Amino acid sequence: MDMSYPKTMKALVAYSATDYRFEPEYPVPECGDDDILIKTEGCGVCAGDLKCQHGAAMYWGDETQPSWVEPPFIPGHEFFGTIAYIGKNVKGYEIGERIAVDQIAPCGECRFCKTGKYWMCQPHRIFGFFSEYNGGMAEYVRIPTKHSMIHKVPKEMPFESALLIEPYSCSKHCVDRAQIGCEDIVVLSGAGTLGLGMVTYAKMRHPKKLIVLDMIDKRLEKAKEFGADIVWNPSKVNVVEEIMKMTDGYGCDIYIEATGHPSSVVQGMQMIRKLGRFVEFSVFSGPTSLDWSIIGDRKELDVLGAHLSPYCYPFVIENIANGNLKTTGVVSRTFSLEEWETAFEYATGKYGDFKVAIKF
Repeated sequence: MDMSYPKTMKALVAYSATDYRFEPEYPVPECGDDDILIKTEGCGVCAGDLKCQHGAAMYWGDETQPSWVEPPFIPGHEFFGTIAYIGKNVKGYEIGERIAVDQIAPCGECRFCKTGKYWMCQPHRIFGFFSEYNGGMAEYVRIPTKHSMIHKVPKEMPFESALLIEPYSCSKHCVDRAQIGCEDIVVLSGAGTLGLGMVTYAKMRHPKKLIVLDMIDKRLEKAKEFGADIVWNPSKVNVVEEIMKMTDGYGCDIYIEATGHPSSVVQGMQMIRKLGRFVEFSVFSGPTSLDWSIIGDRKELDVLGAHLSPYCYPFVIENIANGNLKTTGVVSRTFSLEEWETAFEYATGKYGDFKVAIKF
């Protein structure tokens, strides 16, 4: 073993749904022959990290579903860093290079991986939820190259921009699912970090009109700055009525749901035109009730989902770097790992933040 190889590191470790601990001297993972070990620069705090830390059943299981996560694990999938060690079988990388990694760790064996749909990998291991795939809320992260989609990050990219590579890649995939054309009136509901990533990318698709909805005016101001043509707050404006006025009573062509609130789903189904396209992106905290005859008998809609960020990282990295994708002011606050509890609290958005991150 290299004598300079670090033995311990600072890490946030989830031992159970109710036991998250800051560990000042956690063992550094061993860099195997097919691995890369990165020194973490930063890691965003995702809504998924919050839900997991709050013990949500989709992670820890309940009477209707098994547990998915495998503790003890280190949270965090929105991370990037510099290569510190390289296994002897790894080619094409150098110590000191910056990299980011798709959050999914594809098995390479299942039906989805074998047909190129790696983001739907059946075992569905994701960095930051499994002891074998620890995440970025630690000083070092082991990247198993055989099960990782690795992307190089320009050295000159600012820290706050690099933090948005993962969320913006998810945003791009969602907007790609919407298949926006230049004649489309697009309504995007939700202008958090992911919604803003959708705004700045959707603008590159040149829709006829890009309308953004959110209940928080500060988010709407940022959406306008990032390219929205019109912004509305549904608590102040009857948005369905306004869309109908704008479209001669037909409705919008495309509705992207990025809030995770049942009311946004119902609102979207009301304002979308016949033969329209509805894209669902969010993770919901509870079920949504809807008259499904809208989808079939009344409007014959295309209803699409969007999950993760397949084949999106290269485009996003290039276009954050060249300024086409706007990032200014999205990372609003950073914390040290020791302050993880405060970081998680601010990441809820209750103090008006967009993206909150851990900085090393």
